[in-house]
Amino acid sequence: MAARGDPPEGTPDGNPGGDEDEYRSVVFDESFIRAARLQEFSARERMGDRSHAVRRRDPADRPDLGSSTPRRGSVQVLLLVLVIAVAFGTAVYVEVRPPYRPPLTRSAEPLRMMVIPLAPAGAVPGDNPDSLLRRSPAAKFPTGASGIPLPPSRRTPHFTENEVMTALTTAKDYLVASSVDPDVLTGAERRSVRTLLDPDQLAQFDQSFADPADDGRHAPAGWLVRFDPAKVTLAEPAVRVRGTLRYAESAAGTIDVLSDHTFVYALRPAGQPAERDASLFTVRRTLHFRFDREDLPRHRAELLISQVQAGPQVCSNGSPSTLRPLLAGGRATPAGPAGTDPYATGPPTAGLCGVLDSRAQPGG
Repeated sequence: MAARGDPPEGTPDGNPGGDEDEYRSVVFDESFIRAARLQEFSARERMGDRSHAVRRRDPADRPDLGSSTPRRGSVQVLLLVLVIAVAFGTAVYVEVRPPYRPPLTRSAEPLRMMVIPLAPAGAVPGDNPDSLLRRSPAAKFPTGASGIPLPPSRRTPHFTENEVMTALTTAKDYLVASSVDPDVLTGAERRSVRTLLDPDQLAQFDQSFADPADDGRHAPAGWLVRFDPAKVTLAEPAVRVRGTLRYAESAAGTIDVLSDHTFVYALRPAGQPAERDASLFTVRRTLHFRFDREDLPRHRAELLISQVQAGPQVCSNGSPSTLRPLLAGGRATPAGPAGTDPYATGPPTAGLCGVLDSRAQPGG
């Protein structure tokens, strides 16, 4: 007979029950089973807080969830992403932002000018405008603003490409207004030129016309091309033009534009019949413009230097308010300009007069 507590079919592997049985400690006897209390929760109770079969544990108590190592790794990844985003945004901002613009407190300088009349060696040739132009060096010159093309604009260390283009465009507008506009050429108005100047130069500009002086500061021809409408009229409204524009950054806050253009005008005496012979008058203008941060958005320029050679015209020591061209058949006075005394005191006078090369006149 099996011992008390042994299975009815006997112990496994035929081993008799005894204290040496290693599984005896885990076998529940009948008294233990009868003493056990069984409780089954109802459906409502199972849906309540007591429905959990196991105790809830705080994730911090679990080594796989509460460990700080994975959380720290996630934070490090997030910080790395933020650093990369900030670096990329900074690079984009540096690339597209305008260059550094230092503050500007300087005022515009007075214009320095030199106007040199060119006297012809002989009589001034005369003919109809078309014939004169065909036989002159200006035969292939473009007309009007088309003769003042803009060079390609590129950014400089402190100016954007758009700012460089604005400077070039303003310089061209000044050249067109002061050398091509028929109303300015005939003395009808000069406001279109004045509005393109830096305000610090307006007083000098106005004085040049109110009280012309041969002092290198107040000659009207230094600012614009103008003829006396009582003596000269345009025989051909189109002005022949050829020249160049160049630019360079002179300082962190300024950009310079240099222009060198030759303008050719067909003229005839005022009040004379249209059949009267015309003549050509040539003006070479070399101008130095400067633009600062205040000038560019306001479409205005500071004119630093103006050098003008114009002929054929008479030489004189005075500073007339207009150019005085010699027309067809005219000759320069034999006396020419008066001498200049280097020992004289007071403001120096220009006292300059050149001779117009015969090759600059229409050929036969």
